[in-house]
Amino acid sequence: MTKKNDEWKLTLSPEQYKVLRECGTEPPFTGKYVNHKENGVYVCAGCGNELFSSDTKYESGSGWPSFWDQVTEDAIERREDNSLWMKRTEIVCKKCGGHLGHVFDDGPNPTGLRYCVNSLSLDFKSKDSE
Repeated sequence: MTKKNDEWKLTLSPEQYKVLRECGTEPPFTGKYVNHKENGVYVCAGCGNELFSSDTKYESGSGWPSFWDQVTEDAIERREDNSLWMKRTEIVCKKCGGHLGHVFDDGPNPTGLRYCVNSLSLDFKSKDSE
């Protein structure tokens, strides 16, 4: 999915644009999905690509929504991130390239991964509304 910056600015809020298109980060414990408990699927706020199931969401204490797995192997792309003087693995939506957050290897079983995601990068589709 290819859009120009002007097109993204028309479809995203300024806050979403900062995170999804400029690799920004929302302050911890401020996102609307940090304590969200509803059953359903978290999708990319930029393109609607399904990213995470509520079944894999858990409380990591990090201040951002955390998941131990993605919906499918084709949902997310990993990229090396050496910003802020540290080596991390950035995660982006595989469909539109929107910045989601980072993945760390300190998560729970069965994957041992923690996908740490900005709420501003996400929308939610409730199972109950299907």
